[in-house]
Amino acid sequence: MKLLKRSVYVMMPCLIWPLALAAQSEKVPTAKELIEAIDANLNARTSIVTSRMVVHGRRASRTITSRSWVEGTDKAFTEYLAPPREAGTKMLKLGDQLWTYSPQTDRIIQISGHMLRQSLMGSDLSYQDMMEDQSLEDVYDGIVEGSEQLNGRDSWVMTLTAKVEGLAYHTRKAWIDKEWLLPMREELFAKSGKLLKSSYAEEVMQVEGRWYPKVWVFKDELKRNSRGTEWIIDEIAFNQPIPEAQFAKAALRK
Repeated sequence: MKLLKRSVYVMMPCLIWPLALAAQSEKVPTAKELIEAIDANLNARTSIVTSRMVVHGRRASRTITSRSWVEGTDKAFTEYLAPPREAGTKMLKLGDQLWTYSPQTDRIIQISGHMLRQSLMGSDLSYQDMMEDQSLEDVYDGIVEGSEQLNGRDSWVMTLTAKVEGLAYHTRKAWIDKEWLLPMREELFAKSGKLLKSSYAEEVMQVEGRWYPKVWVFKDELKRNSRGTEWIIDEIAFNQPIPEAQFAKAALRK
């Protein structure tokens, strides 16, 4: 879920400056340049995030608040704060392993196999979406298809194809804002070409010198009558120290 989902590099200005020049002259950047710039905006050595997930059902909507601690792409710990029914639920990711803890049952359960495809708390996101936090450069190759306007803003259109096995989405089509260098809209496909999910950034913000999505909307295209799920960032801080104990399994029951 790049939920989501990343590290900033000292070289970021060096990446973004040539791309800004390319946008002005309409010289098409390479897919590698775009992917590196997106990763530089979205990734961080560590991040601490307070967010809300608004799940829009057919009859009503519900809001789930959480706080997450993330280190690189291999460690993530999330504690759900509200509503009361979800408060105290926790989730820990270490590498390719994922555990959840429910205070109602006082049980720790490992989520694996087909369970990863299940909906996260009834949302349009799956556990697998939460797991896939790698940098784009590590797992996708890209082709820049051209330039289009999206919501009145100039965007590069790029197709990403998986270069490793086992990803939830084999192909992604992304509309990347030429100024912000963020994927403002994405369509996510299975290897068969079937559209599985779509997403778009409804609002962006500038944080510590980089552009970052503030409101993302996700839609499971396989769900009938889905009204989508909003992911809203209320607070985010990058590159803050996080105690190693935060990512221990023992923290799930604390």
